[in-house]
Amino acid sequence: MQPSYKTIKPLLLTGANSASRWFSYAGLGIGVLLLLASLQMFINIQGLMKKANIRKNGYDYISVTKIITNDNMGKDNRFTPAEIEELKDQSFVDDAAPLISNRFKVIASAGDAIPFSSDVFLEALDDNFIDTVPPNFKWTEGQIKVPIIFSSDFLEMYNVFAPSYGLPQMSQATASNVTISLYCEGKLGQEVFHANIVAFSDRVNSLLAPKEFIDWANKTLEGAEEKKATRVYLKTKDANSPELLQFLDSKQYRVNKDKTAFGRGKQVLQGVVTVLGLFGVLVVILALMLFSFYLQLVVARSKDSLQLLITLGYSPSWISKKVAGQFIPVYIIVVIVALLITQLIQWVFHHFVMYDRPELQTILHWSVFAVALVLIILSAFANFKLVKRIVGRLNN
Repeated sequence: MQPSYKTIKPLLLTGANSASRWFSYAGLGIGVLLLLASLQMFINIQGLMKKANIRKNGYDYISVTKIITNDNMGKDNRFTPAEIEELKDQSFVDDAAPLISNRFKVIASAGDAIPFSSDVFLEALDDNFIDTVPPNFKWTEGQIKVPIIFSSDFLEMYNVFAPSYGLPQMSQATASNVTISLYCEGKLGQEVFHANIVAFSDRVNSLLAPKEFIDWANKTLEGAEEKKATRVYLKTKDANSPELLQFLDSKQYRVNKDKTAFGRGKQVLQGVVTVLGLFGVLVVILALMLFSFYLQLVVARSKDSLQLLITLGYSPSWISKKVAGQFIPVYIIVVIVALLITQLIQWVFHHFVMYDRPELQTILHWSVFAVALVLIILSAFANFKLVKRIVGRLNN
């Protein structure tokens, strides 16, 4: 039966310089704090980014156009089928669909209901990309009535300037009951259609008509069969993906800045947080290395006592466990203190910096506690393996 470690402890750890030990404790605490705080901040950024944009069915939908410069003015800056396929092939893009616009002239008038007429543009988009598609959003050749999906933003804009022109403001329900005359004219002919607003879209800022109508009118009235698009809608799981934004920048494609502003800031924030996290890991490693030097110094100065204990029959494994085990409480205290400081930082960040935003939590994320536990286990294991190896050399 092995005696108590207290009886042999005075023979060990004597004369060792404790400065390196306390430096290693301080370094370990700083490194753990940087690592845990960086992890929690990374999680905060992810939470803020997920709430930055309105997502539908787990996806973001963004409109992409080509950037117009002095060099490409006057050129055909529409997307070709090959460019649309290239967008679809990207791993960070789930699907892409062009918005096909009218190639013929369209004048819209509401008659006596709204004494106002204007040139308008119509576009067609794949139904899967539209947030509200009623069953009657269909058109067949020969049909006089054309269903229209109207942008909610456009109706809001109309209600802003309508009083200045002596026009009535309208709700969505009232606008849906207004019959709009569409005077369509191209170089091959002209037609008059009656349109009704069948739905309002919060996603697409346009006047959407069924694709069958746009294709037929472009071909019949204007003789245009090509289907190039000035705008393409992307379906992606994350409109703030750094890979997506870098790809769009490399192709000189323009995207709505409001939808990706968080993503561009996200790249900078994640870069800073990642650097801090890596620095924390480096500090933890350096602290453990410094502590290993301290242990080697302790064992070196206790060499004679250790050899005597081994000669007397003490098991090297038992000695290693006891020597290494006395530092485990210190590791636990260091990590707990780092956790408490990280919790304090998170509390201040949530309440005083972000003003209790619901997408953030005051309590640390569970992964932060998991990493703290892993750090304790790894530190204790590395400590034991080091002591066992050093003591084992004395036994040889």
